[in-house]
Amino acid sequence: MWDLLKAVVLGLIQGLTEFLPISSSAHLRIFPELFGWGDPGAAFTAVIQIGTELAVLIYFRHDIWRIANAWVKSLFKPEYRGTFDSRMGWFIIVGSLPIVVLGVLLKDIIERDFRNLWIIGTTLIVMGLILGIADRVSRSDKLIRQLTLRHAALMGAAQALALIPGVSRSGATISMGRFLGFEREAATRFAFLLAIPAVVGAGLFELKEIPHGENSYGWGPTLVATVVSFVVGYAAIAWLLRYVSTRSYTPFVIYRVVLGTATLLLLWAGVLTP
Repeated sequence: MWDLLKAVVLGLIQGLTEFLPISSSAHLRIFPELFGWGDPGAAFTAVIQIGTELAVLIYFRHDIWRIANAWVKSLFKPEYRGTFDSRMGWFIIVGSLPIVVLGVLLKDIIERDFRNLWIIGTTLIVMGLILGIADRVSRSDKLIRQLTLRHAALMGAAQALALIPGVSRSGATISMGRFLGFEREAATRFAFLLAIPAVVGAGLFELKEIPHGENSYGWGPTLVATVVSFVVGYAAIAWLLRYVSTRSYTPFVIYRVVLGTATLLLLWAGVLTP
């Protein structure tokens, strides 16, 4: 029962933080350690993210179906190859390659070394400041329909930085999008779509590790956390898209810097262990 209660809390944390540019993986590493629960592990973290990505699939189901349909047709019918939706399919594929390739090559390092809280606290601060700078200097004059293969590749490269907990998948992608001049909603929307192959793929890849991980909660708690993350994540998507259409990312920048600083101070004081 205690593991199920912990799973509910971790599912809430995942659902609330996955789509905000504040790093869900950092929160799933910091807060369990603060509560004395230990590191839930990379496999648990990856698998429960499937819940939040299922929320993306449902929320953007019309966009995803339109893009997938146009992309498949473009493989066989030349008249579809110049459409935005067919090109968006290629943009998502190309943008997903960096995180997939690096995720496979660096799997052991990611699961062992990158989960160190000193690294996480530092990346929370550094990437938070980068997000703030990108948001401030962006021209904000590009719409999502102006996306090109170059833009997708650059945002995909930025997304790959999220293999380090604390970076934030959405935060890194949005930061690059803002540096490239995309308006906030366009950068955020593409970040959501770009994350689908990487997150779902990572979750499925790690499924086999759930019963065997050193800190595994087992299948029951993992499924509970995944369901909770889906419900909370769906609400978070709608809220964030409304928020960024009229406001800046400054509150998230401040939060990241505060959380990162607090993490480093707690490590220095011996309250947290790396």
